[in-house]
Amino acid sequence: MKRTTVMLPESAWLALKEVAERQGRSPSEVIREAVATYVAEKRPQERPSFVGIGASGRADVSCRADELLREG
Repeated sequence: MKRTTVMLPESAWLALKEVAERQGRSPSEVIREAVATYVAEKRPQERPSFVGIGASGRADVSCRADELLREG
């Protein structure tokens, strides 16, 4: 783990301590959980790649996609 310093308004610190005490945890644990949740929500989601998922046996599919779809 890395150590860091976070500056909080007094009211936020008191609220954090209260939440931590109620949960039987340290303020640091509550902060780590909150940061992990925030980062997970803000991190760009990796999109699954569907490129090459199927094999049509044709080399011209991307050039003729519309035509091939119409033929269907």
